[in-house]
Amino acid sequence: MEYIKGTTSFQITYDTVISLGKFDGIHRGHELLLEQMMKKRDAGLKTVIFTFDVPPKPGQEAGKVLTTNREKEEICRILGIDYLIECPFVDEIRHMEAEDFIRMIVESLHLKCVVVGTDFRFGHERKGDYHMLVDFAKIYGYEVIVVDKMQDQGRDISSTYIREEIQKGNIEKANSLLGYDFFIQGIVQHGRHMGQAVLGVPTVNLIPPEEKLLPPFGVYVCEIEALGKTWHGIADIGRKPTVEGNNPVAVEANIFDFTGNLYGEQIKVSLKKWTRGEMKFDTLEDLKCQIQSDIAFARHYFSR
Repeated sequence: MEYIKGTTSFQITYDTVISLGKFDGIHRGHELLLEQMMKKRDAGLKTVIFTFDVPPKPGQEAGKVLTTNREKEEICRILGIDYLIECPFVDEIRHMEAEDFIRMIVESLHLKCVVVGTDFRFGHERKGDYHMLVDFAKIYGYEVIVVDKMQDQGRDISSTYIREEIQKGNIEKANSLLGYDFFIQGIVQHGRHMGQAVLGVPTVNLIPPEEKLLPPFGVYVCEIEALGKTWHGIADIGRKPTVEGNNPVAVEANIFDFTGNLYGEQIKVSLKKWTRGEMKFDTLEDLKCQIQSDIAFARHYFSR
């Protein structure tokens, strides 16, 4: 897959089928779009996912994303997409009229087919929609495939829906809407080394990206991918209130039956189920007892 980002001067010389949108999460609501794209790929077109790279607004929960740009790239590679384009949402693009945008993607990306949902909007003041794409199809020589929204219990499956479930801590529901387990990635960093030395439970620590949406602070049953393998475990997300100091928001995972050193390694923590909320304990001994209970709960979960 070719990953094009940081430029508005993109060029693809092959005939393409394109789907445009935020694609935050690349969830089950996107499945029908992807299915149509893959049919066109079988017919000889290159597949392109076109998104806008909108910088996150620091400190604003509304700007948090289900998938970071790096995570979105990984998912697209797994899906077999040929090109992922993250177009910077600069003034040139922000103020571009809808027809000019159509002309740009036709000329720059050799557009032969565009696959969009019924709610897709584009162009200055969001004046463009799928009706406009159809109107200009004969002029610019491309096909339009419009896909209805996939629903769950009468509601459109969308990033907003999934985000709401994650913020409530309904991880299992969110995972069913995503079509995979919600995950957090990062580089293992040195912490205070209290897990093994004080609590008798070795852990790995990562600081999630600032723009990454997180569920409520607490403990989760999880799977951890590292070094090409997958382990069961538990993950604590939060600020470690029992430990004194101004602790940053972190993901601290205990990996069952793992021995080794992961410092500096990229790991992926996939959440399976919420166990309990974040708690402040009177003593470290109380915390140690609770962690053993959390581990027992998770081992029972996986034994089922």
